[in-house]
Amino acid sequence: MTAELVRGQNHPLPQTRLEIRVSAGTPIVAGATLGDESGTVRGTEWVAHPGTPTLPGLEVSRQAAADHRLAVDLEALPQDVHRVSVLLALPPGAAGPGRFAAVAAPFVAVTGLDGTEVASYTITGLDAESAVVALELYLRNGAWKVRAIGQGYAGGLADMLVDQGLPQARELAAVILDAVALGASRSVAAPPPRTSDEARVRTGAPGTGGSDGGPAGAAPAPEAAQQPLTDGGPIDYAHPRRTTTAPPPPPPTAPPTAPGEPPVPVAGDATGWSMDERLYNQVWGMFEDLARTTASYRSAVDFADSRMEQELDRALADPRSRIGSTGDRAREEASARREQLVDRAREAFDRDLAQLTAESEVVEPALPPAYARWDNPVWHAYRVPMEIPMALRVGDLRLPERPELRIPMLVRLPLERGLWIDSGRSGSEAAAFMDAEQVKRLAVETAVALAARLLAVYPAHEFAVHVVDPAGAAAGAFAPLTRAGVLGEPPAAGAQGVAAVLARLTQRVDLLQMAARGGAGADALPPGTDTAEQLLIVNDFPHGFDDRAVTQLRYLADEGPSVGVHLLMVADREDASAYGPVLQPLWRSLLRLTPVPDDHLADPWVGHAWTYEPPLVPAGSAILGQVLGQVADARRAWPR
Repeated sequence: MTAELVRGQNHPLPQTRLEIRVSAGTPIVAGATLGDESGTVRGTEWVAHPGTPTLPGLEVSRQAAADHRLAVDLEALPQDVHRVSVLLALPPGAAGPGRFAAVAAPFVAVTGLDGTEVASYTITGLDAESAVVALELYLRNGAWKVRAIGQGYAGGLADMLVDQGLPQARELAAVILDAVALGASRSVAAPPPRTSDEARVRTGAPGTGGSDGGPAGAAPAPEAAQQPLTDGGPIDYAHPRRTTTAPPPPPPTAPPTAPGEPPVPVAGDATGWSMDERLYNQVWGMFEDLARTTASYRSAVDFADSRMEQELDRALADPRSRIGSTGDRAREEASARREQLVDRAREAFDRDLAQLTAESEVVEPALPPAYARWDNPVWHAYRVPMEIPMALRVGDLRLPERPELRIPMLVRLPLERGLWIDSGRSGSEAAAFMDAEQVKRLAVETAVALAARLLAVYPAHEFAVHVVDPAGAAAGAFAPLTRAGVLGEPPAAGAQGVAAVLARLTQRVDLLQMAARGGAGADALPPGTDTAEQLLIVNDFPHGFDDRAVTQLRYLADEGPSVGVHLLMVADREDASAYGPVLQPLWRSLLRLTPVPDDHLADPWVGHAWTYEPPLVPAGSAILGQVLGQVADARRAWPR
């Protein structure tokens, strides 16, 4: 039976290999410290955090997330360790809450490797605190116990680490927050929250089952992955042109199925006021289902492996049984039971994947241009839209268990953060075997494809693109944009060209921010001010940028999105290493994408490493020029 602890209460631990599961209503940072007999943390090497997630006997999550799983092996801890403290903290920044009073009470559970709960604790009573010691595992008279702590710190991570006696507490707190911010730049947003009124209408949705031999539903529940809260309450993620009341359910268009048969997939079977919104919600539901069913399968396999190890440990504990037929039979029986559990888990997993694949085959052809791949026939019937869509497809996501099943990666419009196309070869297996110039060319082509998609989904004269190419090295790759005439001016080259473009966009941000602060409308802006959304493509950074230009670029990255100025960087981070840490905030503020498939993206929900594939135009296709030509015609026909 699970012990539901209150603050200060303790409970014995029946085993030494454990999981600590954390669930919160918003992305939080989870870490752990090791303490000696007096509870002192002797050095930074005794702290597990996203920057150093693994210590002997301890492993924590690598980034902020709404749900965490911390692995603990008490027997593998250093001999001097008598205490393990679990730490939770809110990541700093305007995007999320600054105190625990603004979020749902975090829930912490200590479980065995089979998912059985040993003890749980709901951390209540927090107010202005932004960091908390959730619970501790401690050694007393040769036995390990767990105690509910719930000690909060208004000063955040730094004050919490100082209180534990760590000499380099504030320096380490800064390192942890840097690692969290770097992880956020690689994160895929969690699926939109679902309430009872807005749940997807999908009976028998895939991803809900586990295996008979493992912890069914071991993956975090999707309802736990809520959007961040501010100190004043929930953020309103409603589209500005859409009513915020609950939308009606979709019509029952799916044909009936026989009892026990999986439902027939139908495009647009999620809730929403329009088909655009229904498809958007359905795509996110597919992403959620794939994440959940994969997490369940992986958890079941881990459980089977752990059970086999435990069975072998018990069977071979007697030295006399380790050799001969007795040992061989014990190994064979443990291995057979493991395979049986894995086979049952795989059967459920394959069933879920088959349903998701069938849904993908129905949904993909029905997607509008903003959500569709370049090879979708919908682009051949393209017309310049009259309204901005909810979101834009910026690539595909997949997991290694089923690489052929691709989920569209959608980002909301207007863009809330800039994009960075990494033109370097570090960290990507595909890029490592390619010529450096080839990777750079593909990076520019990816930027052009994304810019073309943005131009295509906005109404005429509501989106403008500027290009900065200081050395003119990518003139050929930018040719589709220049040839179609969708750029207001040729790509800027040289130091003077870079300075002119940055000065113009910086001035635009200043004007719009002053107008917003003063409550003035667009008619109060100086004559000739372009009020359309602006995209600045910067190629081959930092070549051609002096210190002033770098400062302006950082300003645009930080302040531009709020007033409709967006940044699309094409750069190799190693090339900018000479600037040192001055550019760290720039990289962290951008969503890193790659011109070749790479598994660098992670979701803050269950923590999967997703492989991202860029939205490149198929070789030999003329669709890009055709679409840009229609955009240019519409812009020329627009009344001035």
